[in-house]
Order: sequence, then structure tokens, then C-alpha cells
Amino acid sequence: MTIGKRALRVEALSRRQTIPAHQSRAAELSLADALAPLAGGRIAAYASIGTEPGTGALLARAQEVLLPVLLQDGDLDWVLFEGTLVAGPYGLLEPAGPRLGRDALADCSLVVVPALAVDRTGTRLGRGGGSYDRALRRTSALTVAALHVGEFCEALPRQAHDVPVDAVVLPDRGLVTVGQTGPGEIAL
Repeated sequence: MTIGKRALRVEALSRRQTIPAHQSRAAELSLADALAPLAGGRIAAYASIGTEPGTGALLARAQEVLLPVLLQDGDLDWVLFEGTLVAGPYGLLEPAGPRLGRDALADCSLVVVPALAVDRTGTRLGRGGGSYDRALRRTSALTVAALHVGEFCEALPRQAHDVPVDAVVLPDRGLVTVGQTGPGEIAL
């Protein structure tokens, strides 16, 4: 019997509560270091909260970053990050400023997404709202999920609406491609 997504989310969130602060900081720096060569143009990312791998160092280094704003229908709009974050729904942080529309991802070369886990085919376990699955359908950019050590796994349940990512950043391995052929290092 396979474990459902809801149970996997509970398990992942519980495991994240035990991650020491120094490991969280290492994940944040690994993310920024691994993506620095790809962050020269317009990218999209997220403002990390709680136990998510931190994005602060990436946001500070990137040239031009779009951050999401969660809409009432669960979809994502995008705003150019100019250093100010405000409280959003569900404890999220979102940028202040004019909204660019749901399709703003089309102009990005890189999209960094949150994930609780990713498997070798790129299937991403998110929080369950489907916001990023909808958003990722609007871009042809390289999509990368930020993970902590131990969150890259062999297989996750995949549903028809799930949009896989192209790569993951792991604190202990850096940027790793995923997909039908399995994991591999990305040569920059």
C-alpha cells in the first residue's frame, strides 16, 4: 500500500521541525551559491517562511526577482521584488508593489519553487493547494525546487495535474537535474 500525499506532507513537515538552525542556514547558502550562475536575468522565486529552505541569500544576490502573491482562487500573481515584504494570507510573505499578472513567469529564465520533497522524475510534493502546478504551466523556464537534506526521494505519488520540476538544489549536492533519465549534475 502506498502512502498518500496528505500523510507524506505531515511526515515531511514534522521532519523539518527537527532541522537544526545551522543546517537551515547551510541550505539557504547552498541554494544561493548553486543558482548564482543562473540568476543573472529575470527569475521567479518565493519568500521562504518557517522551515522552508531559506531564499533570503538568493533574493539578495539575484538581479531581478519576481515573487508570488497568492490569489483568492489559489492561483499566483507576481510582483517585482524591491526589498519590501508584507504579511499575506496563511502566514506567507509577499512583495509590496504593482502586480504583473499570472503570466509574468513567461519572461523568466529560472523559476525557484518550494517543495516538501521531490522524486527522481521531478514530481514535487507541495503544500497541497496546486498554486505552483498552475503557475508552472505558464513558463518554459528552468524550474528548480529547493530542498533540505533527505527530501530528495525515489518516488512520490503523481497525479495528472502535477507539473514536474527540472532540477533540485540539495545542500549536500548542489544543483541536480531530475527527470525521466534520473538525477544528474548540471554543468554550468
